[in-house]
Amino acid sequence: MESKNIDLNKVAKITVLFWVLKVLATTLGEVLGDFFSMSLNIGYVFSLLITVVLFLLVLVWQLRQRHFHAPIYWLAIIGTTTVGTEISDMMDRTFGLGYAVGASILFAALLLVLFLWHRHIGEIKVYPITERRVELYYWIAILVSNSLGTAFGDYLSDNLGLSYLTGAAITAGIIIIVVLLHYLTKINEILLFWIAFIFTRPFGATFGDFLTKPVAKGGLNFSRGIAALVTAAIMFIIMYFSQRNTKKKEVSFA
Repeated sequence: MESKNIDLNKVAKITVLFWVLKVLATTLGEVLGDFFSMSLNIGYVFSLLITVVLFLLVLVWQLRQRHFHAPIYWLAIIGTTTVGTEISDMMDRTFGLGYAVGASILFAALLLVLFLWHRHIGEIKVYPITERRVELYYWIAILVSNSLGTAFGDYLSDNLGLSYLTGAAITAGIIIIVVLLHYLTKINEILLFWIAFIFTRPFGATFGDFLTKPVAKGGLNFSRGIAALVTAAIMFIIMYFSQRNTKKKEVSFA
């Protein structure tokens, strides 16, 4: 029965590959979010409307699937990171709340989502997921956590004045601590997952800023279009070869 549920699973298994693709997805989401709001110069509110519509279209596509499909799943993840960028920037720059206040609001929102998830479902799990109502909580939590991670990353660079590489080093250090806690302690794995998920967002975001921001601000000054294309290409190449290797293993054991 358990193998049948895993076959019907809708989301990615939590492996090293998952975290590599997650970081790349956050980098791509950061670049795309800034592309809509800054490069196209259409403002944060209108950018948020566009990205939300695109994300909802991909999310419906994902929810309609009966099995896990990596390209669709990761498109949905990219959608959450892009929308998360717009939400964080709009709270800070349009509403004038500041990243610290925005992060506090988003943190409270994430706790609320996880509380409701546990109360209505009875448990919180991130793999495997076979029921649509569980998957809805999953995607809401991911969207809020990516927004929170964006706000934290921007707080490090804009409020504390840290360079993008310094910000990335700090978040990388937090991620390493989470990994050590996972292997060396008995701390709840779900708690560690969401901590890691939040902090891989600013890690990827600061790398995106490093690629696209002016040299005077510690960046490489690449255009957002080129940075997005390169990141997307790397991401989908990794997915292609990982799926190819998986199929080879399945054939060898058949």
